[in-house]
Amino acid sequence: MRFLRASLMVVLLLVLSLTAVHAQDKKLTVGFAQTGSESGWRTAFTNAMKAEAEKEGIDLKFSDGQQKQEVQIAALRSFIAQQVDAILLAPIVETGWDAVLKEAQDANIPVILVDRGVSADPSLYVTRVAADFNHEGRLAAAWLAQATLGECNIVEIQGTVGSSAALDRMKGFGEVIALFPGMKIVATQVGDFTRDGGKKVMEGYIKSLDGLKDVCAIWAHNDDMLLGAIQALKEAGIKSGKDGIKTISVDGVCDMFKAMADGDASANVTLLPDLGPIAYQAVRDTLAGKPVEKRIVMPSPMNFPDTAAEQYAKCSAAS
Repeated sequence: MRFLRASLMVVLLLVLSLTAVHAQDKKLTVGFAQTGSESGWRTAFTNAMKAEAEKEGIDLKFSDGQQKQEVQIAALRSFIAQQVDAILLAPIVETGWDAVLKEAQDANIPVILVDRGVSADPSLYVTRVAADFNHEGRLAAAWLAQATLGECNIVEIQGTVGSSAALDRMKGFGEVIALFPGMKIVATQVGDFTRDGGKKVMEGYIKSLDGLKDVCAIWAHNDDMLLGAIQALKEAGIKSGKDGIKTISVDGVCDMFKAMADGDASANVTLLPDLGPIAYQAVRDTLAGKPVEKRIVMPSPMNFPDTAAEQYAKCSAAS
């Protein structure tokens, strides 16, 4: 009897060992619901996530949200139906996610936010891997305050209405310039994070603000909108950057480095697109039952014209 019990114990341990090995070797399947492809940074972010997934041997189910929340929600429900191991969500806006996140939770599928955030109950997602958008806005405003000695009329080009990136960058920027009586935003409109949107907003500003004669700076929530705005300025014969209206934006796309190198843009807060390694590690840790920080913050370095040519050469070679 003792021999039989010992033999059964050996068999049980062997089965558990083989099961653990199988679990470790199992290829992860992860669903990734992206906002869309509205900007150069968004495309770089998507490409980086796909490349890292391939490098790590992850089966990545990708969905382009087409900048529509309903498309993203449908993608999440599709991932749930496919019983993926985890879901990565870059939410187009902050609100309206509670129901579908609860569906994922009920299906025991962990959700990790990448880039933008949501206003849903924090218990419905594991963590958020992203830069601090409020800090980005503060950095932009602090640089501009220093560059203008605290005296500046600013026009603002906002990102997508309701997105955490637009809300937080606007808030952070506003908090800093409120400290300087001589700094104020004289106009603000939505460019929806697109180059065409930024161009149209700037064309409107040029007409409504007398050719921007009293404007000292342009603050755009992302590079693509600012690049569109710079194009509108050029077409109107108005200079920006080194010899004209100061500019500040967020992202660090290749074309913005070129604009700084060419003297058309003044400064940039860089949003790093390489969220993949941290996001996928958070997935693995969650599935392994390891603790994961509720907020994982990516750095936001600043870049200026003196290093822009070098940065442009690097990102051009990488693309």
